[in-house]
Amino acid sequence: MEEKVMTGEELVEIVKNQLADNNPKKVTETLMRLRMTGHSREEAIEYMACALMVEVYDVVKNDAEFNHKRYEENLDFLPDMPWEEV
Repeated sequence: MEEKVMTGEELVEIVKNQLADNNPKKVTETLMRLRMTGHSREEAIEYMACALMVEVYDVVKNDAEFNHKRYEENLDFLPDMPWEEV
């Protein structure tokens, strides 16, 4: 069975939908925090898409459930991306 790989554009679209729905609230909070520290809206959304990608990758690769807590923790790290060091 072939694994479906999400594109960056799809991840960005999911983040935009999360922002529109204000769900999870941490996404809206993260956008505000990144904007207040000088990042453009587009850049902030791309950062958040990277945090989302970590979770999507785990779901696909390890047949795991989406870990909402870890997703929110990864949003807290932004703009740093410590998972890249692994």
